Amino acid sequence: MSKEHELPPANRVGGAAAGGGETRCGLVAVVGAPNAGKSTLVNALAGAKVTIVSPKPQTTRFRIRAVVMHEGAQGKAQIILVDTPGIFAPRRRLDRAMVAAAWGGAQDADRTLLIVDARAGLTDAVRAIAGRLAGSPRPIWLALNKVDLVDPPRLLPLAAELNAMLKVEETFMISAEKGRGLDRLLDRLAADMPPGPYLFPEDELSDLPNRMLVAEIVREQILRQTHEEVPHHATVETENWEERKDGSVRVDCTVYVARPTQKAILIGDGGARIKAIGQSARRELEGLLERRVHLFLNVKDRPGWDEERGRLRALGLEDLD
Repeated sequence: MSKEHELPPANRVGGAAAGGGETRCGLVAVVGAPNAGKSTLVNALAGAKVTIVSPKPQTTRFRIRAVVMHEGAQGKAQIILVDTPGIFAPRRRLDRAMVAAAWGGAQDADRTLLIVDARAGLTDAVRAIAGRLAGSPRPIWLALNKVDLVDPPRLLPLAAELNAMLKVEETFMISAEKGRGLDRLLDRLAADMPPGPYLFPEDELSDLPNRMLVAEIVREQILRQTHEEVPHHATVETENWEERKDGSVRVDCTVYVARPTQKAILIGDGGARIKAIGQSARRELEGLLERRVHLFLNVKDRPGWDEERGRLRALGLEDLD
């Protein structure tokens, strides 16, 4: 994990809540198969966009920590949700690093929250994840997501099967997209956090640096506006960040793709597609950063970028070899 994604000791603040009393704080790893709805859930619980979302699998590539302050029956707690990449059978060096980041998030956390797409049910991927979690010494909670899309009679048998496969302390029925069941989940998480100092200031949303936020928002638009092989063979790096006297910021990003044909698709006729991607990303960034953003995108084909150690480090991923 790159130093940008570590929790520096200097960020540990306070030992008592602002209103008095003992503080509670803990890390919750949100794990599951691709497209289970992990990032949607993290954003919904945080009440703000802290991680990108798209209908395509493997959208999240590295661990992102979202900071949630919640006051429940046990008082105020800081819940640090660790959004992890979807766990799948890896092939590329990038894939292996992503899966390792997901399992690393589970190992580092106080609690693991397994998210299962209730509509997809007990897939081979879910069985494999449950099998590995079964040997974990950390407490495991289960959340069946997208329950609004499933006939209720199917939910209890699915929950029973998963509870039989691994030791689950609590089971939740939720819809991250519709907000169903999230109040109870937040209340239980807050009550379950161990006593301890906050790891982040109360007004901080996540540990994602602005340079990486820009790259991720651009990549989200690539996921949304391109199809076929392009989205999963593209990565974005912020090359330059320039503060301007008028309070705005100029950001230059490079989009790397694996083949010249992907570069042509991404640029589009007369540059129309990359222009649309840049415009959509800029609008969203201005809302998130609350300032004017001048965004410039450059596209390069770089065969084998997803096997390069340097590219993985730029994504905040560990090189496993």
